[in-house]
Formats: sequence, C-alpha cells, structure tokens
Amino acid sequence: MAGITADLGTGRASLGHVLDFAWAQGVFTASDAMSAASLTRSTTIDAIDTLVEVEVLRELPNARDAGEYRAGRPARRFELRRDLGAIVALDAGDTHLTVALTDLAGTELVRRRTTLDPAHSVGARRAAILTELDAALAESGVAHHAVLALCAGVAAPVARNGYSPPHPEGFWERTNPGLVDLLAGWAPVVEVKNDAQLAAAAEGMLGAAIGCRDYIALLAGERLGAGAVVDGHLLHGAHGGVGEMFVFDSVRGVDSVFGLGPVTVSEAEKLRTSGELSQASALKRLPAGYEARDVLALASDGDADAMRVADAVGRRLGRAVAVLGNMFDPARVIICGAIAEGIDPVLESARRAARRILHLPAPEIVRSELGADIVLIGAISTALHSARTVALPRLAEERLRERAGR
Repeated sequence: MAGITADLGTGRASLGHVLDFAWAQGVFTASDAMSAASLTRSTTIDAIDTLVEVEVLRELPNARDAGEYRAGRPARRFELRRDLGAIVALDAGDTHLTVALTDLAGTELVRRRTTLDPAHSVGARRAAILTELDAALAESGVAHHAVLALCAGVAAPVARNGYSPPHPEGFWERTNPGLVDLLAGWAPVVEVKNDAQLAAAAEGMLGAAIGCRDYIALLAGERLGAGAVVDGHLLHGAHGGVGEMFVFDSVRGVDSVFGLGPVTVSEAEKLRTSGELSQASALKRLPAGYEARDVLALASDGDADAMRVADAVGRRLGRAVAVLGNMFDPARVIICGAIAEGIDPVLESARRAARRILHLPAPEIVRSELGADIVLIGAISTALHSARTVALPRLAEERLRERAGR
C-alpha cells in the first residue's frame, strides 16, 4: 500500500488506499473499502467516484439490479477495471524461451515457448526474444502501450541495475544479453531477475514456503541455483550472485554445480557399466538416451538398482543441502524445477545425509509443487506486484492530471 500511496502523492493518499484495496478485492462496496482502508465514508466515496471518473474503477449494477438485494437502499458496487492493461513475463534460459501475458487478475492470455540455440550470438538472441514478444502481443490482441510491467528471468546473476557481471566463458552475457536495455520501452516497469530468485519468490507467494521466513529454493534440474530467503528477505549480493552455486565445484562429495538431472544419469551409467546390476534390473533395459526421470520412475516402482542410484544422488544432494544449511541456516530447502516431480526416491537419502553432516538442526527438505514453470510463475507474480505498486498508480496519476488540465 505504501508504494501506491507514495506514487499518488500524500495529498491523494485516500485514492491510493482505495486502489490498493480494489486490486485484491474483486467486487466491493464503499462500506467494504471504508472498513479496509480506515477512511471516513465521505472520503471513501469521493476517492471511489474520482477513480470511476478517470476509468480506473468500474461501477457495476447495484445489488438490487444484480438480484442480490431486495430490501432497503441498494449498495453501489465497484471493481478494478481489468482491461487497464496486462503484464508480460519471460523465462529466458540457455536453451529455451517462454513468454506469457496475463491480465491484471493473473489470468493467462497467451503463452509461447520456443527453443533457443546456445550457440546464438548476443545479437541473434536479442532478436529472437523481440520476435517472440511481438508474436505474443499479436496473438493476445494486447496493445503495446497497455503493457504495465515486464519481468524476465535469466540463468545468470543479475545486479540491482538489471545487468549481469562478465562470465569467463561469456555464459552470463549470453543468457542476459542486455535485456534491461533491450526491453526498456516495453513497459513502465521492466525488471530482469535471476531465475532462482524468481523461484524463491514463487515459493514464498504460492508454494511450499508460504509463511516461512527462512528458506532456500533450489533449482536443481540441469545446474544448481539457489534463491535464499533469510529473515524474510530475499538475498541478492553486490552482483546478484548469492544464488550462484559454483562453490560446489570445491565441495567434496558434491564436486560440481551440475543439477540432479545429469547427476542421476551419471550415477545410473556408472552402475550400468560396473557389472553389478542384477539380472532382473529394469535399469539395465533402459534404452539409449534415457533421462533422469526414467531412472527415478524405476526407483519409485521399487527397482532395487534404480533405488541404489537414487540413494547415491540423495547423498550428494544431502551434502549440498548441508553446505546451504551451514551458510544460511534455513528452516526449509525446496527442490524446484521439472526434476522435482519425480524426486521423492532421492529425498529420504538426502535428509539422512544432511542430518549426519550438519551441526545446526537440519532444514526440512521438500519438493516443490509448482512444476517446470516455476521461474515463469515467479516472473508473473513479480510483474503483477510491480503493476500493482508502481505502474497502476502512475496510470491513475496521469489520468488525474489529464482531468485537472481539462
């Protein structure tokens, strides 16, 4: 609420309170807004009428006309206009790009997913991103000027100004090819964020970390990346690098920043070539090109050799969690990304390993329920928050100025 009130100016604080209430409420009456915003009735009605006049709120048929009220004076009813604009969210990984548009209620209007070539030059990647954004707008029918906020998640550390630091092999510059500049004209608010930090935001708002003030969202599919929340604050760092897990290259028993996908396949291959598989092992019969989810599915079904693989992966994960536990002292570590759907056979081994290593109480290790789209979900939630607290108040202020200048 403070953001809305500040953007509308101290002289229009009542408008900010009503606007903030309207965003979250849906259909409401003046009495509803008055109670929630702690305003007098006359101040509340004046604020509502002003916001209706500048077409930020919409007045609906009163309760009697809507068939919901039959005695006494019918209450006027209002709602925030959901056609005021839309938000755009991007999940820009190394090999994929997903673009989603939603209205201000968070209802998805369009989603597009395409494959990106990791060998793309910076210029080619920038062009591909713009092409997909234009196509998403055209498909949704949303006008460019109606985009109120945009948030892009990238597989790189991101400083507070939206730029990524240089990487020895150019990886970070490629995954974040100057997006804060490229997309600057797309919305009043444009944000570029690290993907694991967006995963942490998603878990805190919608997932396994609701109500938790100390947790780690661990993106664990292809590479490890952590979004760390301590004392209710998402940690960032001078260059946005708090979630970078290259420290695991130097941790015995973890040995690399590779995620649970490649680690599972590597452990399965070691066992398959060891000559130690049982004759009845389904793991032996997996075809070439199998994936981690195939091994984990066998473990879930009780295949003894696949369970050995899951145990080895769990010990490695448990050691990684122990390092995070010593660094950040979280109450909960949430395994996120597409890999989380089948990760249950790994978790008990990870819990045992973490308990053995840690001196502090071991964090709870759970899997995310938000699926493969967790970064996109975090980007949508972040863009909606920016639309609510920054872009929409600015739009209301502009319309108020236009009315005053008539």
